[in-house]
Amino acid sequence: MKQNMILAGLALFGLVFLLLVPPPNNANNDSFSPPVQLTLKSPDGRLQLAVFTDQGKLYYTLAHDGKQVIGRSRLGLRFRDQKGFDENLTMRELARNSHDARWEQVWGERQFVRDRHEALVIEVKRADSGQHMRLQFRLFDEGLGFRYEVPKQARFASALITDEITQFALQGDADAWWVPSREWNRYEYIYHETRADAVSLVHTPFTIRQQDGVHLAIHEAALVDYSAMSLKKLRDGLFKADLSPRSEGGLVLTENGFTTPWRTILVGDDAADLANSDLMLNLNEPNKLGDVSWFKPGKYVGIWWGMHIRDRTWGRDGVHGATTEETRRFIEFAAEYGFDGILVEGWNLGWDGNWYENGDVFSFTEAYPDFDIEALADYARQKGVRLIGHHETSGNISNYENQLEDAFDLYERLGYRAVKTGYVADGGDIKRIDDNGITRYEYHDGQAMVNHHHHVIKRAAEHRLAINPHEPVKGTGLWRTYPNWVSREGARGQEYNAWGIPPNPPSHTTILPFTRMLSGPMDFTPGIFDLRPSERPPVRADMPRHDKRSRIETTLAKQLALYVTIYSPIQMAADLPENYLARPAAFKFIRQVPADWQDSRTLQGEIGDYIVVARRDRNSPDWYLGAITDENPRQLKVPLDFLGDCDCRAEIYADGPAADYDTNPYDFVTRTQAVTGTDILTLNLGAGGGAAIRFTPRNQ
Repeated sequence: MKQNMILAGLALFGLVFLLLVPPPNNANNDSFSPPVQLTLKSPDGRLQLAVFTDQGKLYYTLAHDGKQVIGRSRLGLRFRDQKGFDENLTMRELARNSHDARWEQVWGERQFVRDRHEALVIEVKRADSGQHMRLQFRLFDEGLGFRYEVPKQARFASALITDEITQFALQGDADAWWVPSREWNRYEYIYHETRADAVSLVHTPFTIRQQDGVHLAIHEAALVDYSAMSLKKLRDGLFKADLSPRSEGGLVLTENGFTTPWRTILVGDDAADLANSDLMLNLNEPNKLGDVSWFKPGKYVGIWWGMHIRDRTWGRDGVHGATTEETRRFIEFAAEYGFDGILVEGWNLGWDGNWYENGDVFSFTEAYPDFDIEALADYARQKGVRLIGHHETSGNISNYENQLEDAFDLYERLGYRAVKTGYVADGGDIKRIDDNGITRYEYHDGQAMVNHHHHVIKRAAEHRLAINPHEPVKGTGLWRTYPNWVSREGARGQEYNAWGIPPNPPSHTTILPFTRMLSGPMDFTPGIFDLRPSERPPVRADMPRHDKRSRIETTLAKQLALYVTIYSPIQMAADLPENYLARPAAFKFIRQVPADWQDSRTLQGEIGDYIVVARRDRNSPDWYLGAITDENPRQLKVPLDFLGDCDCRAEIYADGPAADYDTNPYDFVTRTQAVTGTDILTLNLGAGGGAAIRFTPRNQ
């Protein structure tokens, strides 16, 4: 009894001590609590975020169904001239709220997007300097987004960021799909599939599959006035943000305070969950351009593939492709078969000779003498189609920016509505002249290039022009904010099948939807019907074909399915007109398939093996389905419940029974059958094959 009384007395004394004695945390920051842990749950309760301090450092974890998917990971920033947000830190909660709203896309994979998340805002202070920042966290059912906000304050009118500490601690063994970062060929590599521990420095999106089947993808959203984030392995399982450096030193130069891009972590039960997420779009600001009805999603043809297969040349040192006669032929083909635009590359002065190492020479307003730009723009207009402009900079952004207004004035006057830009240069070799006249060389995804692309997109909007950059900065959802940023390259596209050794393997396009495509639309340029162009005789003896190992490693049916599985609001029918006219049954699907969607659903898929995608046309009740496989033949059973109560006619374009990308790529069949939403459709895909389907209500 006496012992119990003593214990009770000690407990009471301890409680009084805690109430009366202030914590020894920060004597000069008494508005802060002792180190605490703050938590946040996703709307469905399956994800849980924890943010906490430990010995003055800031950390977070992320759990899925009670099991950590991101372990103890540091947060913070370091600067050249200020103390960093890396130690002596305290934090407190500022706000939390719930959000559930729906917004409409100007164009996209779905017309309406639901934004449903839980939000937490914390304030972080450094005890020995008083400097402060905020961290915003938004937790969706499909993942997490967070960013740093450093307001203008004493000694922070400007700041040079030297390190972003942000870490991502993976849990346990995991498989990963990735391309290397900071190398010469930008993003344009065949994907590696390895253990996550085999990675060193990688671009995002970085996609991971844990041993329990949970899938993760780490990326970023709303990349504005900042350097792009790669991921660097610190030790097995632990990665950190690694920002592209500035030529002048440091990583990011800021003024008057700054906000970083959102760091994003997608979490899904399977690969399809990743592809179906709208998290990145929801972390971007709404449309800032207002009415952009002058841009319409659609399909285009162009003077492009002929140069890659050496039928034509960009310059006049060969068989010039961009001639008045050839362009008229493409205009007439586009008008007859329902295409909206005609891309013409090689029309302007600068392509002769070694253009890809000499971006100083390009003019963006002067045409070659054999290309009558004024007459061709007028002829296209008479035919009800438009020319698509092309600006190759060869990595010299100062030369381009000096001519930008004149170039956009010309295109606007001639009725153009879209421009494909290009930045062909080795990684780290983007050339610019600074304000002091000094030549600088930047990475494709450094702060200077991020700001250059924003400058171009804003000026283009003022001229009612949409932009489709190649050799770009990766997508981060900014097409929501600037809807004239309609597509981009940013991966190994179709052109590698013309001259690449090796070409893209059959698995390549079954990886893209779960990796590169998580960052947004891609101008992959599908629809090649001549699958062995290097085996044809050359057009001219001095223009020999590429090595025969360069080829399209798909079946004919798979080329059709790519129009559904790889999304872009501008889709190219990339082959030559004569090749389409030679295969009218397959060409019919390209003519039918739209490029703007009411709804999109990834139905099935395993990364690097296969994928099945269904999309509903925004302008009709029709649905379209694309299914593709890797080098293995595959039978897929696809429930058609996405059709609802539709009594539909299915027009099926598929591999024939002997189809094989290697031995028999042209084995192709079409058939029509009645289906309903209660049916399960069996698709037999050949090696490297696919199937494309149009579903139309039978009462139409």
